[in-house]
Amino acid sequence: MQFTAKEVSLLLNGTIEGNPDAIVFKLAKIEEANEGSLSFLANPKYESHLYTTQASAVIINKDLELTQPVKATVIRVDDAYSSFSILLEKYNTLKLNKVGIEEPSFIHPDAVIGKDVFIGAFTYISANAKVGDGAKIYPHSFLGDNVEVGASTTLFSGVKVYHDCIIGNNVIIHSNAVIGSDGFGFAPQADGSYHKISQIGNVVIEDWVEVGANTCIDRATMGSTVIRKGVKLDNLIQIAHNAEVGANTVIASQTGVSGSTKVGENCIIGGQVGIVGHISLAKGTQIQAKSGINKSIEEENKKWGGAPATTYQNYMRSQVIIQRLPEMEKKIEDLQRILKELQDNTTNK
Repeated sequence: MQFTAKEVSLLLNGTIEGNPDAIVFKLAKIEEANEGSLSFLANPKYESHLYTTQASAVIINKDLELTQPVKATVIRVDDAYSSFSILLEKYNTLKLNKVGIEEPSFIHPDAVIGKDVFIGAFTYISANAKVGDGAKIYPHSFLGDNVEVGASTTLFSGVKVYHDCIIGNNVIIHSNAVIGSDGFGFAPQADGSYHKISQIGNVVIEDWVEVGANTCIDRATMGSTVIRKGVKLDNLIQIAHNAEVGANTVIASQTGVSGSTKVGENCIIGGQVGIVGHISLAKGTQIQAKSGINKSIEEENKKWGGAPATTYQNYMRSQVIIQRLPEMEKKIEDLQRILKELQDNTTNK
């Protein structure tokens, strides 16, 4: 698929300097672009590449003053970075714009399939499942009984959604994520064994959520595990049964949220963070990577770090002290030596 520089400019409400009929059919970084590429310049550190790039067209800010001739067609916009992100989104939408039902796939007669959907080969859609308009279910995915998938939602290859789970509109779930697997519930018995506690709840994922590859969100024992609107979950995350993640919270890879914990809205949680169960994190909480959270955080908009976690300021002070431990050890040894000499001198007198 190809476009002219003029068509791109009209899409971005920009102005053109150079050939408006220049053809572009791919996107590329300015330092790597060649003929047919559309690139952008937003960081001044890369300005030198503007004068040497082989791209056919480059998007730049309106206020950038050129110091040398530019071979490429220039498209001036208010914000080059934002404009290029719009193009990336458009490009990705066009590339993933699949419609139709591939064979072989299984769709239960009682399932309800919306308009303009894509269902990839080897997908299994169970009884009473509902797939909204414009949804895309990629190959080898599974929807259990009574699952609901909202409009314009995308489930990439290998996603498994267990029975009764509800996924909202405009959600993206990446490959091999598992939604609604059993929560980790076992009752210890007198003989030392464990009896499984049936998990009869579900998972509810609200609109505009993104779930990374190989992430697992467990169903509730009773009620729902809830992922609120706008949450972004990285790859390889574990959300345990009956947990709740507040709106617009972002969580990085390899973090685990234990059962019945409530994470507030607009939180930022780094990678490899461990959060114990049955606690709550206040709105706007920020947690540094590799931290361990073992109690509720009640103050809003605070930064935390360490294991067990403390306030970010205390954590950084502790890190400074740790770096100085060898020096402090030497000073203590010197002080002990001086003290011993003083004691020896006193004894000899």
